[in-house]
Amino acid sequence: MRALAALSRFVGNTFALWILLFALLAFYQPAWFLPLAKWIVPLLGLIMFGMGLTLKTEDFREVARRPLRVLIGVLAQFLIMPGLAWLLCQVLRLPPEVAVGVILVGCCPGGTASNVMTWFARGDLALSVAITAVTTLLAPLVTPALIWLLASAWLPVQFGALFMSILQVVLLPIALGLIAQRLLGVRVRHLVEVLPLVSVVSIVIIVAAVVAASQAKIAESGLLIMAVVVLHNGLGLALGYLAGKLFGMPLAQRKTLSIEVGMQNSGLGAALASAHFSPLAAVPSALFSVWHNLSGSLLAALFRRMKDESDKPAD
Repeated sequence: MRALAALSRFVGNTFALWILLFALLAFYQPAWFLPLAKWIVPLLGLIMFGMGLTLKTEDFREVARRPLRVLIGVLAQFLIMPGLAWLLCQVLRLPPEVAVGVILVGCCPGGTASNVMTWFARGDLALSVAITAVTTLLAPLVTPALIWLLASAWLPVQFGALFMSILQVVLLPIALGLIAQRLLGVRVRHLVEVLPLVSVVSIVIIVAAVVAASQAKIAESGLLIMAVVVLHNGLGLALGYLAGKLFGMPLAQRKTLSIEVGMQNSGLGAALASAHFSPLAAVPSALFSVWHNLSGSLLAALFRRMKDESDKPAD
């Protein structure tokens, strides 16, 4: 078990490299990965089940202890990234399927990778986990509503179908994870130790399947989509940090807000796009998954060096 836990930590620490490696493999050898497409939704459910296993009462106490800070983070998450996505689609006049894919990933909640990056950046980890938990629990209502509001100009959006999908692949697995945590008690610790390995393998498979299914479209318009993804992510990271500064947050919380806003649950975006739109609409989520883990790692390394002696303990 110790060896498996050590392997899990190693794979978790090298997450971005595995994503990049298998995305490239899937692009050049799509036939190897096409059969994996049917596993996208179950694997996302497995990731959410893992999140349920790790959620603690303390995570929700953080909401009660610092409701304003959590509220600012949640609003920033659901306003900045969807707004940026819509603006980029308008300014760059993206094709409909690509536009919907960009908006879709922008409307997703934060992902658990943001918690890892926040920890590495010496940000406020408790606040990061609280924001991720709240945005994920709100996602079944907020994400379909935002997609319907912002993306309907490009393609028809079925609010009810999106709501049911997110309910099934997000809330239900999280609820099962919480139940399993309660039933297993302290024994769940052994499962939690290998969760990074499970999550990385699952996200790598999701990204590889999406890239393989859309290989021809990526070859045709991949540079444009990648440019949009880089802009979307970079502006989100910057505006998240500025939002924290605007509200007078200490440095650790500004780091947290930057990472929480800029890093999305791109696995959910890929699953929703594949199920409700088209393989091309899933490409922005797949490329976002590759890029935001690279940019997040680089930014976390930069943030880790930043110190502000004037920062006071979080209130």
